[in-house]
Amino acid sequence: MGRGAHREEREIKLSSKQFALLWPATVGRRLRKLRYELPWKNLLIEIDIYRGKHNGLVVAEVEFPDRLTCRRFKPPCWFGREVTGEKRYSNVRLANE
Repeated sequence: MGRGAHREEREIKLSSKQFALLWPATVGRRLRKLRYELPWKNLLIEIDIYRGKHNGLVVAEVEFPDRLTCRRFKPPCWFGREVTGEKRYSNVRLANE
């Protein structure tokens, strides 16, 4: 929950039955992407390469264990422009375009 550099995420496990019940509600709002996980300096970089209507969009995300680690983070030279907090790049916004 929240936006920007600091937000809370909760992941829940769904049973196959729960997934089958909920999946039809996502018609027209599904994102297609490949995710790669890259270990980097005791952190994990998640790289999403979008397909479908967002083909060509590539986003890298790093989750930090605490705010201090976030503040001290120096991105690798191959990172592009910072988009943290830009609504246009949120999964919800992309899914509803």
